[in-house]
This record gives sequence, structure tokens and C-alpha cells, in this order.
Amino acid sequence: MIMNHPVKPQYDAESMDEFLQAVAACEQACISCADACLAEETRGQLVRCISINNDCADICLVTGRLVSRQTAPDLKVIQSQVQTLAIACNSCKEECRRHSSKYEHCRVCAEACARCADSCARLMTFFPITVGQDSR
Repeated sequence: MIMNHPVKPQYDAESMDEFLQAVAACEQACISCADACLAEETRGQLVRCISINNDCADICLVTGRLVSRQTAPDLKVIQSQVQTLAIACNSCKEECRRHSSKYEHCRVCAEACARCADSCARLMTFFPITVGQDSR
């Protein structure tokens, strides 16, 4: 779809596609992990994991939508959102790793979050400005 848009992508199309795939995979992993945590008998010990999974999934959804929009984007907003996603992914990754020896769904989610955070870092190299700087 990216290449069919009449506006040239703000980023390298291959990098953008890889980023959007990583974001979608992370979102799904977080949703599934939160649901699996709710089904565990020890769900009371997984409340923080569930909460962070839900937050990360929501941030993935919003970030994917913002990055997909190519017509007159506000690069400061997108850059800030990608940075926020990287923070959320790293937080979720660490929380899931705490439970990964006991729950396979947490291990899988931690891996998806790590891939997404790495993809955020790669996409950040395409931004010409730093958040907080005046772009003029």
C-alpha cells in the first residue's frame, strides 16, 4: 500500500514496511499476552504485566496509524510517538522477561517487543530533527 500512495514516503519504503510489520506483530503479541495472563491461575501476580501489555498494544496501534499517514505529516509528532513506542516496548519487554521462565506467552511477547523497539531505533534514523528543537 505504501508504494501505491501518490505521496512519496517520508522514510525509506522498505524500512517503513518493516517498521509497520514489527508494530503490528508487537500489538498482537501484547494483546495475546495480556489475555493469556488473565487466563493464568496466578493472574494476580501478573497485573502489572497485563497493564503494560495493554498500554504497549494501544501505543502500537496509534503509532502504526501515524506512521502510515503520508500526506502532510507532522514529523515532530511522529518522531515523538515513535520514541514513546520504543519506551513502551522496552518497558513491556522487561516486564514480560520477568515472567518468561514460567510463561511462554511472556517470552514470545518480550521477543516481539524487542524487535519492535529495534525497529523504532532504525526508523528514528530517518528523522531530520530532534524532538523539542525548532524545525525552522
